[in-house]
Amino acid sequence: MSVLEIKDLHVSVEDKEILKGINLTIKTGETHALMGPNGNGKSTLLSTIMGHPKYKVTQGSITLDGEDVLSMSVDERSRKGIFLGMQYPEAIPGVTNSDFLRAAVNARRDEPMKLFTFIRKLDSAIDELKMDENLAHRYLNEGFSGGEKKRNEILQMKLLDPKFALLDEIDSGLDVDALKIVSDAINNMKSDHLGYVIVSHYDRLYELVKPTHVHVLVDGKIVVDGGYEIAERINKEGFEWVKELGVEFKEENEEVRANPTMLGACAAKVVADESSKN
Repeated sequence: MSVLEIKDLHVSVEDKEILKGINLTIKTGETHALMGPNGNGKSTLLSTIMGHPKYKVTQGSITLDGEDVLSMSVDERSRKGIFLGMQYPEAIPGVTNSDFLRAAVNARRDEPMKLFTFIRKLDSAIDELKMDENLAHRYLNEGFSGGEKKRNEILQMKLLDPKFALLDEIDSGLDVDALKIVSDAINNMKSDHLGYVIVSHYDRLYELVKPTHVHVLVDGKIVVDGGYEIAERINKEGFEWVKELGVEFKEENEEVRANPTMLGACAAKVVADESSKN
């Protein structure tokens, strides 16, 4: 079992404090849902765990099996087993999807995966996600529909096989059929060796991928913890009942979204580095 532990995490963006003391422990085998009104820090938390440079940690810690995550570069965090399914996947012209995926897989291995082994895994994952097989040969996310981009994030997750998958609104832009396919893929990967942290504003995803833990995040703080019953109550009553607990709802923060180009640039660099070795 692996443990991702967040203690008293404070995070600022451009001198504006977004996260104000997050405490959260995620273990492999668990599925955690982050819920709350828009602009209260959910995406900030996921991007900070992954290492987005725009988010400044001013206090607190993040550890993975006792190791200091905050001292790691983005690629080191990935190699340690952290994966971020981005809300806004960036297009990278000139890099094919299959080359990107192969470079990402090999960057986490001591020995490169044999080409035919990779192709079999890629074809199998594409088939499970009911994706157009031609997407593998197109430039990464260039010209992809919103739904194709989100399925492509799940495709990456399946091939990278992380310890912890952080899924930031992975269901936005999906129609009913695509949502079922993506949810099935997420459920099929559930195991004692994988932990999920999922952000979504749609109760349908949580009905299909039932969380074991639910956390309500308001104004940069977790104000309610519980199980799936919390998601059910929010679905029925919204967030108004949380006010009864003495929680004050402020106007939506203008939460600074992670610039996907920054993380995309890291990914492109990995591909370039791998290509230069061949």
